[in-house]
Formats: sequence, structure tokens, C-alpha cells
Amino acid sequence: MTEHAVVIVGGGPTGLMLAGELALARVDVAIVERRASQDLPGSRAGGLHARTIEVLDQRGIADRFLAEGQVAQVAGFARVSFDISDFPTRHPYGLGLWQNHIERILAGWVDELAVTSYRGREATGLAQDDTGVDVELSDGQSLRAEYVVGCDGGRSLIRKETGIEFPGWDPTTSALIAEAEMAEEPELGMRQDAVGQHGIGRVEYEIRDGELIFADHGPVRIMVTEQHVGEKSEPTLEDLSEALIGVYGTDYGIHSPTWISRFTDMTRQAATYRKARVLLAGDAAHVHSPVGGQGLNTGVQDAQNLGWKLAQVVKGVSPDSLLDTYHDERHPVAARVLRNTMAQVALTRPGDARLDALRDTVSDLLSMDEPRKRYAGMMSGLDIHYELGEGHPLLGRRMPDLDLVTTGRPCRVFTLLQDARPVLLDLGQAGGFDITPWADRVQLVDADFAGIWELPVLGQVAAPSAVLVRPDGYVAWVGDGTHDGLEEALSRWFGPPE
Repeated sequence: MTEHAVVIVGGGPTGLMLAGELALARVDVAIVERRASQDLPGSRAGGLHARTIEVLDQRGIADRFLAEGQVAQVAGFARVSFDISDFPTRHPYGLGLWQNHIERILAGWVDELAVTSYRGREATGLAQDDTGVDVELSDGQSLRAEYVVGCDGGRSLIRKETGIEFPGWDPTTSALIAEAEMAEEPELGMRQDAVGQHGIGRVEYEIRDGELIFADHGPVRIMVTEQHVGEKSEPTLEDLSEALIGVYGTDYGIHSPTWISRFTDMTRQAATYRKARVLLAGDAAHVHSPVGGQGLNTGVQDAQNLGWKLAQVVKGVSPDSLLDTYHDERHPVAARVLRNTMAQVALTRPGDARLDALRDTVSDLLSMDEPRKRYAGMMSGLDIHYELGEGHPLLGRRMPDLDLVTTGRPCRVFTLLQDARPVLLDLGQAGGFDITPWADRVQLVDADFAGIWELPVLGQVAAPSAVLVRPDGYVAWVGDGTHDGLEEALSRWFGPPE
């Protein structure tokens, strides 16, 4: 039996991000992935929201994604688009980039960190005891880990084997999505009818002078809303052909599909993200309609929240109870995603004049500045707030990527987080803090910042004298000229003093 500190089941974006986080902390982590390589047939999901770009920037890899995608205003709610170019972030935009490219780039980063991968194998069974978890693989091999994380999608075997309930709502609508060749020239673009929304577009593109230019030939990407909720079985080319004929009157001679899939508005969330030594992240923990493009982004942010906490527990720095804060913080975030996707599905259904009036009313409201900021903050992930107690508005929110001056040199806050280590920023008199009992765990940085402190949605906030920033970029403590509460925060998040 092969042993690892952590085994991650599932090598999609969530699993890859988590593996990278653990590897940065020098934890022995392995990924079990059923695909023989990272190649993903077709493009699948696409797009990164502003907060996810920040997450990648905090690890020094955002430029890898920005170099291959298209910067755009991607945040929106129920077909109402938001412009967040006025938001106080270094990345006031989203990024158009298909999932196959996102995974490839993430996998390249993880490979640099020398993570062990068991490819071409599936997890077939799981059993945990007081000291660890056994994972059975499809080739007969067994792995032993201190902790196992299920990142294996909405049908998660890990969730089912662990007995974690997955309550929610059954689907009310479904759509086929595919990439294939067409013998005839199709009608490109989006179409709306009494059934729903449909669309056909070219797959291949290139970026010229910052603009996305699609090819005028080659395979197409298809999305067709079905007249009735589709079967749970995998869709076939015949299913896709019939759906196209029902909408367009022809299937355009469709052939040679790269992949065909079905998505629905099924909405479910794991009752708990943790059961003893088994944890869930990404789609294994929450599924919902893809409207708004929040699924992949939520999963990557799950991984960053969990990674440093799991690393500290494995290394004996923090007690096992630190892992409970993963559920406490991330479960409400995904619950909000479930609610807003259900609302968007309801608003975008074909309907009568009454539903049209409701959509117009919502659109009018969201065109106003305050509602725009509130909903754009939610959809972009920039407004996430973990309940860490009363205090300064920064507490529990993302730390802005300020341009600091340290030892006479310019330095960005996110640069200080690239090794996934916490930072105590002393913005007052240098030498004002002594954190010797945590010196091997927390970076103490004396810095100056003379600019305005501003948060998305909230606006300007009072300048703090010091800030304790967690490895995931969220503020764990804010100084007001005193050291009150600092030792408590250091112990809570980064283990007791030595």
C-alpha cells in the first residue's frame, strides 16, 4: 500500500488548484485522475471571474492565463451585463478562456511543484478510520492517506462512499452542449424561442491585437435547450441531431463530435464539506446551473481556502478543528451561488408578458449604480466576506493588492503571498511587533502605503495600522494602533505559539 499525506480524487481545476496549494506548503500530496493525460476533449466550461484571477495572481501565475485568454467584462446577472472597470482591483475584468486551456495551464504549474499523479485510474472504494483513509483504485492498487479530498465532480464517489447527504432541487430544464463538425454552413449566433436559448459558434480562434477572432470554418460549439428535461444517460449524436432539427429545422449534417454533454439546472449542496478525514470541494460539494459561469471559479476558490488549512493540520502546526472553518466559510459562499443561479434560471425562462415585465424591472434596477455594484461584486467574487467577528470592514474580506514600499523598494501585496504563507503587514512604526513565537510560520513585513484604502462594493475604508493576511488573501486581523487581539488571531489561524 502506497502512503501519502493527502490524496485528492479528481484532477480538474479544483483538484489541481488544491494540489498546488498543498505542494507549496511542502505537503506530500497525490492526485488520482481517471484520464490518462490532462487532455480534455473539447473546450467545456470557460471563463475566470475577477476574484479567481486575483487568486492566481497571489500565486504568481495569473499572467500565464492572461496571455492565452481574452480580457472582457464577463460578470452579469440574468443576461444583464456588468461593467466592473471602476472596481478597485488590479483585475477589473474577467477572462474568456476555455476549461481545457485552464486545466492545461494549471497542470503545468502543478507539474513544476512535483505532485504525484495516478493517471488512468479511478477511485472505486474508500474506508476511513481514526488514523487515515484507504482509497481503492480501479487497477487494484490501494492508497493510504491522512486525509482525502473529493474533487470528483457532481456524481462524486467520494461523497457517496462517505455518506454525506446532497440535498437540493431536481432539474427543471436541460440543454445539450457539444463540439462537432457540420457538413452544411450553420446559422451562427444565438437564438431565443419558446423553449429557451440556443446557439452555434466556431470553436477555433486566435487573438489579434487584443481582439478575439473566430475562424470562418472548422468545428462548431453547439448549445441547444431541450424541450423536456433530458435523460440521465449520456447523450448521443442522435439526441443532438433531433434537438437541432427541433430548433433549426435541420441538423446541418452534424458529424464527428469531439464531445457531447448535457447540463441542467439541478441544484444541490453537500450537507457538510467534511466528515472526519474526508473533505469535499468543487462540484463534489455543490452543483447548479452554469448560468453566470460561477462553478469552476467557486471550486478554485474552495481549493485555496482549504489548502493552507489542511497543510497546517497535516504538519501538526494547527489542530484538526481548523478544518471545520473550511465548511463554515465556504458553505455559505456556495449556498449564495445556488440561490443566485436559481433566480437567474427563473428570470431567463421563456414566458409571457408578465415574465417579460419582471425581466425589464430587474434590468432597470441593475442598471442603477448601487445595485450594479452589489450584484457585480457577488458575481465576480470580489465581495466575499467570511464572518470572523466584529471590527474593521477589512476583517474577513480580501486584502487589496496594494503597491507598498518595503525597505525602500516597491512591492505588491500579492507578491508577498506567492509562497502561500501568511503575512503580518506593519504599516505603522517599523519594529512595532514581536511575533517571535510564530516567526517560522508568519512573515513580518514593515511597509508604507500612502494611498486610499478601498474595497469593492463598500468603497473607501479607514486606513489600518497593521493587517494580518492569511495565505488565501483574506484578512484575519486588523490593527488600530494597538496589538489587541493579534496573539489570539495568530493562534487561531496559525497554531499556538512555540
